[in-house]
Amino acid sequence: MLGQAADGSIWFFCNGCDMPHSLQVGAGTGPRWGYNGNPVSPTFTPSVLSRYQMRDKELVCHSFVTNGRIQYLGDCTHHLVGQTVDLPNWEESWARW
Repeated sequence: MLGQAADGSIWFFCNGCDMPHSLQVGAGTGPRWGYNGNPVSPTFTPSVLSRYQMRDKELVCHSFVTNGRIQYLGDCTHHLVGQTVDLPNWEESWARW
């Protein structure tokens, strides 16, 4: 379900954005998320908020990741706004991306 980078960040694939999102977990500097340590059914706290520019438009992805499911909140600007879906398989999604 998850990827992990050499710097220790945890990655999950977001089908709403059609791209990966990364989180820093554990001790260290900068923003950090709580992580239940379960790569199959992960929970991150607090919510995950990504804002980015794509061409001339600001995009927002805001979600809770709980027990391996992504709950997309009402301020998302993509097609999965308001829905809760299973986290996609990391390896399959990464290979397709």
